[in-house]
Amino acid sequence: LLAGLVPAMAAAAPLDHWKIRSPLPTHYTLYGVAYHDGTYVAAGENGTILTTRDGADWTSRTSGTTQALYDVSFGNGVYVAVGEGGTIVTSGDGADWTIRTSGTANTLNGVAFINGLFVAVGDNGTILTSSDGASWTSRDSGVTVGLLGASYGSGTYVAVGGYNGTVVTSDEGTNWTSQTTGNLESLNGVAFGSGLFVAVGGNGALLTSNEGASWTSGTSTTDYSLQSVSYAGGLFV
Repeated sequence: LLAGLVPAMAAAAPLDHWKIRSPLPTHYTLYGVAYHDGTYVAAGENGTILTTRDGADWTSRTSGTTQALYDVSFGNGVYVAVGEGGTIVTSGDGADWTIRTSGTANTLNGVAFINGLFVAVGDNGTILTSSDGASWTSRDSGVTVGLLGASYGSGTYVAVGGYNGTVVTSDEGTNWTSQTTGNLESLNGVAFGSGLFVAVGGNGALLTSNEGASWTSGTSTTDYSLQSVSYAGGLFV
């Protein structure tokens, strides 16, 4: 689906060329993937969990749920996957999974391990935090719209989502404050790198902030919805 991004004269890099693997590891939609110590874990519809060490051969794992899993992250020695109906499952190795009690029936759209803390965000302004992935605490986000992503930088936790450029921030992950962005679009993802938060969303929305409170609109050069953003190697993608 992406074409013309690498000039013909450019030397091929490891991520320039992709292959469709056959047979496909699953017919279910996959929503999230995490990596740790040589193992990739992908999560998706119907409680699907897949693992691989080489990206080519995938193994289906039993998650213990048939609820859709919308995101997965790794931290503090554990993989955490979250999803539909407040579902949370965890695993130490990606193979054996345990269902955890989240304390909410709201769908969880995203999870990130940031600054030593798992932060899960979801519908109706849901924010849950955990240090170990097993025990979770509900936090008051101050908003009632769905939250879709979270990040941390400059001493601040940032969660985004909803409508009208929803951003909420926290210094410690417990008490959250709603911020004004001046944007009318849903924000689907946020990342931090090189001293800057970047949030992306509907109709090509792109916002930047140094500290998470004051946001500036940028130009993404597209009207298509941007679903996620990441930072690595000095580059936001």
